[in-house]
Amino acid sequence: MLTITDVYKTFNTGTINEKKALNGLNLHLNPKDFVTIIGGNGAGKSTILNMIAGVYPIDSGSIVLNNVDISHLPEHKRASLLGRVFQDPMMGTAADMEIQENLALALRRGKKRGLSWGITNEERKQYQEALATLDLGLEHRMTSKVGLLSGGQRQALTLLMATLKRPELLLLDEHTAALDPKTAKNVLDLTEEIVKTNELTALMVTHNMKDAIKYGNRLIMMHEGQVIYDVAGQEKKSLKVADLLEKFEQASGSEFANDRMILA
Repeated sequence: MLTITDVYKTFNTGTINEKKALNGLNLHLNPKDFVTIIGGNGAGKSTILNMIAGVYPIDSGSIVLNNVDISHLPEHKRASLLGRVFQDPMMGTAADMEIQENLALALRRGKKRGLSWGITNEERKQYQEALATLDLGLEHRMTSKVGLLSGGQRQALTLLMATLKRPELLLLDEHTAALDPKTAKNVLDLTEEIVKTNELTALMVTHNMKDAIKYGNRLIMMHEGQVIYDVAGQEKKSLKVADLLEKFEQASGSEFANDRMILA
């Protein structure tokens, strides 16, 4: 489904602020893989998602998505292939538009726009059914402005919008980091359900080691722009946070120094 081969990315090359974000990264995802990504600050976690999405160009290497080389495809041309949910619940929705209007925008992503952009009765029924799966009562508030929703409701809506057209790949960039623990758990459980039901392939960056172990079928650990640990299946399920810290020290040769992740 996704193959990243020898990808390098350096920011601010030749300056005092030069930062090598990806250092010969290699990663392969199979269809239906739900991969969690952990690592210290500056390990390259979010950079991977940005490179896949085309936010920044890669320096060298290749990114192939479902047998299509997207390495140098502009960001807007990748939009129809990807779904993405950001850390900030405010980023994925239009606050001044209705819930149903936001869903309409998501459904029309990648399509040619015409003058008849109104929501049909058939579409309205589709949105009601989709919103009902969130179990938040939003199917009864479709004409409400999104700006009136709570952070958790808004992030759940963003997740629904990102998966409404069943993307080739779902990118989740610490999408529960700004939520309180209870709401974060609800959104993560919803994420797992949506990924499983729609048989999606997903990459989820997280700072929470327990969440990285609990969710998904595979976990990768990054350090200095490379994957230093890759575990899946039963071995992943049996991991403890202490195991991950030990693996990091073994693979990187240094102690894990990230209070935010350890405390999470």
